[in-house]
Amino acid sequence: MLIARRFQSVCLLAWLALAVFVAPYSASAAKSKDRNKPPQETGFLNRSILVRGVSYRYQVYLPVDWRADDHKLWPIILFLHGRGERGSEGMWQTQIGLPEQVRDHPERWPFIVVMPQCPRNAYWTDPASMEMAIATLNRETSEFNGDSDRTYLTGLSLGGYGAWELARLYPHRWAAVAISSSGIFWSYAPERWTRAYSLPGEYARAVGRTPLWLFHGTEDTVVNIRQSEIMYEALKTSGGRVRLWIYQGMHHDTWARAYNEPELPRWLLDHRLPAAPNPRNGKGLVREPEPPPYSERTLIPLHPPAIRLTQAQIDNLTGEYVEPNGYTGMTLFWQNEKLYGRNRYGEIDELAAASPTELFYPQGSYLPRIITERAPDGRITAIVLRDDRNEERWEKRKPPASH
Repeated sequence: MLIARRFQSVCLLAWLALAVFVAPYSASAAKSKDRNKPPQETGFLNRSILVRGVSYRYQVYLPVDWRADDHKLWPIILFLHGRGERGSEGMWQTQIGLPEQVRDHPERWPFIVVMPQCPRNAYWTDPASMEMAIATLNRETSEFNGDSDRTYLTGLSLGGYGAWELARLYPHRWAAVAISSSGIFWSYAPERWTRAYSLPGEYARAVGRTPLWLFHGTEDTVVNIRQSEIMYEALKTSGGRVRLWIYQGMHHDTWARAYNEPELPRWLLDHRLPAAPNPRNGKGLVREPEPPPYSERTLIPLHPPAIRLTQAQIDNLTGEYVEPNGYTGMTLFWQNEKLYGRNRYGEIDELAAASPTELFYPQGSYLPRIITERAPDGRITAIVLRDDRNEERWEKRKPPASH
């Protein structure tokens, strides 16, 4: 008996010694394992989800400074693509619209962006498609710390049809909604136009005070601008909060300009859902007051108005502009009372002056601008061709010295 007790005591002491030795090692190993754990990947991530037995592939975007361990809540956007991006591979929807601008200007978009994909031969207004879109948003909100008070909805064309439906069905889910080139009268359901006198009011009442920003082009022949005009008037009449920006001269693809508006992400972040009811003086529950009605309709010209240049300004502009290696980058010349630019490939385009220091292409895209650089005496020394992402600079070739 005595020997057995001594044996038990020895075993107990050995176990305690081992525990004292192993415990710090185990803690250190756990910390080391945490340190070696790779950080959460950011950027565009491939995802998939199972909804009612059907698997859907989609994408989510995480900003580069997103972290799993700081528990920071992030604003989150649900983006619905257009008709041409439908499919099952889960990636086509990242090529245009908001995802394209996130790639071009990530600094403007500090949001988590959820990008589901509508199946081919389906529509965003189908109940199954809307259920899938909400399921992807719910999953990414939970997994990546999305802020339920700063949840936004946006869609273009076919995706705009879906965005209107989700805005109507879940009006208290969205802090703000932005829709480009779309409406509530679906091209695949023309019979909806028979309800043109009642349907817009139904949507406006359902949406309530949710802020909406609509974008449309005057030359849109796919989804007529009348669709956005009708909804603007309905929301204005019902006391909603709505902006309508009309791009003069643009066709259906207004999303290329709409999502490139630097003001759009700032406008989204200016809105958040009202705070939940809070007790006050023990007299019940109160909410923050609803914002007042607001409506704004703005016509955005494709190009700025051109000014007439003086002969001295023309003489100052025209000439050959060269790259650092000495090769010609652009030549500006005056012909038949118009200013032209010939690029390095020999292509010639008309130019016009928005100001004495800025030129644009009146027959081309709204984006490129040519900015002049000047010496203290006013002589133009260089020009900079600048678009939304890039710029090229060419110095003016000095005329040959006269003998």
